[in-house]
Amino acid sequence: MNQIKKSLILSGHKTSIALEKEFWKALEIISENNNIGIDKLIEKIDKKERNGSLASAIRVFILKKIMKLN
Repeated sequence: MNQIKKSLILSGHKTSIALEKEFWKALEIISENNNIGIDKLIEKIDKKERNGSLASAIRVFILKKIMKLN
């Protein structure tokens, strides 16, 4: 799968994250459902969910969200 790299600002610092388009879409849906911007959602994941790379933490966060729904 091809990854899409996006730049954003986390805690005042510019960074970029590469994720597959399906994960970007999932982040978009989650952020809309929670009335929060994607940057702020990723910032929360970075601060609360991160044990390894940020991209991995985002993927695990999305999987946990999906598993809670089922």
